[in-house]
Amino acid sequence: MMRFLVLLVCIYLWTLVMANGFTDQADVSGLNSLYGSLNSAPQLTGWAANGGDPCGQFWKGVTCSGTSITEIKLSGMQLSGTLGYSLNILLSLIELDLSHNNIGAGGPIPYNLPPNLQQLSLSGNAFNGGIPYSIALMFSLKFLYLSQNQLQGSLDDMFTKLSNLTTLDLSFNSFTGDLPQSFSNLTSLTTLYLQNNQFTGTIDVLANLPFEDLNVANNHFTGWIPNQLKDIKDLQSYGNSWITGPAPPPPPYTPQPFRRTLPHHRSSGGNRPPDIVTHKKSSGIGGGATAVIVVVILIIGGIMAFFFVKSRSRNCSSEEKIEHGRAFILPSTEAKEKIPRHPSTLINMETMKSGYPISLKPPPMEWKTSVDNDDDFSNKCATKKVDVAPIKTLVYSVADLQVATGSFSIDNLIGEGSIGRVYRAHGNDGKVLAVKKINSSVLPGQSSEEFLEVVSNISWLRHPNVTELIGYCSEHGQHLLIYEFHKNGSLHDLLHHLDEYSKPLTWANRVKISLGTAHALEYLHEVCSPSILHKNLKSANILLDGEFNPHLSDCGLASIVPALEYQALDHSMASGYSAPEVTMSGHYTLKSDVYSFGVIMLELMTGRKPFDSSRQRPEQSLVRWATPQLHDIDALDKMVDPSLEGLYPAKALSRLADVIALCVQPEPEFRPPMSEVVQALVRLVQRPNMSKRTFSRERLEGAGRYDNPVFP
Repeated sequence: MMRFLVLLVCIYLWTLVMANGFTDQADVSGLNSLYGSLNSAPQLTGWAANGGDPCGQFWKGVTCSGTSITEIKLSGMQLSGTLGYSLNILLSLIELDLSHNNIGAGGPIPYNLPPNLQQLSLSGNAFNGGIPYSIALMFSLKFLYLSQNQLQGSLDDMFTKLSNLTTLDLSFNSFTGDLPQSFSNLTSLTTLYLQNNQFTGTIDVLANLPFEDLNVANNHFTGWIPNQLKDIKDLQSYGNSWITGPAPPPPPYTPQPFRRTLPHHRSSGGNRPPDIVTHKKSSGIGGGATAVIVVVILIIGGIMAFFFVKSRSRNCSSEEKIEHGRAFILPSTEAKEKIPRHPSTLINMETMKSGYPISLKPPPMEWKTSVDNDDDFSNKCATKKVDVAPIKTLVYSVADLQVATGSFSIDNLIGEGSIGRVYRAHGNDGKVLAVKKINSSVLPGQSSEEFLEVVSNISWLRHPNVTELIGYCSEHGQHLLIYEFHKNGSLHDLLHHLDEYSKPLTWANRVKISLGTAHALEYLHEVCSPSILHKNLKSANILLDGEFNPHLSDCGLASIVPALEYQALDHSMASGYSAPEVTMSGHYTLKSDVYSFGVIMLELMTGRKPFDSSRQRPEQSLVRWATPQLHDIDALDKMVDPSLEGLYPAKALSRLADVIALCVQPEPEFRPPMSEVVQALVRLVQRPNMSKRTFSRERLEGAGRYDNPVFP
């Protein structure tokens, strides 16, 4: 009887396992999605498109620990298709090896990768584009293999938090640009393969990393190979344009790059100058003679210092310009005309002489810099020291910008914000740029040092959804920023200033704008170190290119104006974007940005302004009006922008409303970080069972719909 009971229990437990499956259901769902994305390849023995039990049965290449999937190894199996967008739910996965297949279909590596990976191997596939920012948040990552793909573009500063990374292989791709400064944070990196790309600049950022194997061959690197790297046993550096001969000694002070962590000073070694040693051994010169020599040297030094000061006082009227923290005297007008301009300068000298009236004051005295002591000489130029990080952008003159903008004419005025006005600038080559002229009340002429620091910080920002800084101008007491120009203008204008010739934004483009802006904020908050607050998030600061990709503007400018003054200038209390804690105290946090982003998504969903005094009082504040209805499906249908004419997926609307509700929580601590917002929006975009309302094909085509009901 006892044996019979044991047998019954075993049969019962086996039945439960067969019915419910042994593997965690989230992991099963992730593998089901991956199987479908890989075109249900027959070589994936045991895999299934729905259900199954990878840990209780044999699934090719799958390894489990308990009920969780920890490894997927499918290298060299001639797989094709894509990776899908559900891998992020594999929370226990620590190794993913899909190398040497034909996966990618010429598309980018998806953003939704398993977040806790220690090894990611995608080498030898067909991926295009850049490296997704989600990798910047994989703090446990030790091995990253992305070689032999079709990856391209410059590397963004996304390696700040990957201190556990020991091996990085980016070889045999088409990467360009300089190496990012965040490489210096890869303190565990022993193996780096960058060969056969198109990298430029120097490799100085690699100098202090603990390499055992480094390959930078066949790129476009210049400069010197740092001495610290020459002792690496396996160093491959051929095929570059190195400068031969000994490297120059480092300057007395080298400004630290933006966002780079300062190294700890050691008690010995490095570039520290040698200690002064007093030799007791007789040199043949007595103490009295030594004293006489010292006195003579001091007298000669004093005479030289006198003439040096006199010379400086005579040159105080020269025009000067500060770049990278140093003073450079500008040539005379005659000499300027003989100097070839930078090819990307907006206009040439002939254009300058032909057109617009230019009325400029002489440059202020504060533009001078000095390396003298703090002693004040009455007849020398003002001597504020300027120590800023290197500025990675171009420098323009006021004269150039005046001609390019028609002396900042009203016809070229694009918009006006709390910091200043933005003008359209036309170059001789037909290129159009946007020039932000910062108000003198916001940044007075004597704040040039602060402006250069802001420019330096902005110039290091690199993200496809952040408006790129092309150049700057800081002379004659004026401060201007030059950005890329986006032809579709601002999101605010497209939502609230439609004319008879404009088409309303489709649902697909609204979701696209939400996701791209979320990516930009995630970059500022969680990739940049230290984190960057925006403080001025609004639809007017989201610019759209020809494909309706969003580009967040005004990033890095919040430090120019104190928070409370910023609020007063921008009328944030009335505009409806500010979080409750900002309205009450003027105190900004990362969660304040999250709230403002929630308001923007609400603006996209409803087509309403965040604050509209023309409406009835209960509906003037968009957040107060909409929040109680965000979880009511029937109410949601009535809230949607009427210009969409019902062309949106019902489930997608409900899920977007859920994300919005989280972002506009009145308590900051309950709002999610931007990385979670991004993940939620990606799930919304890629959800396979997202249903759409049924309309005739003619009506859908007439509205410019795409095959994908959510995303183009």
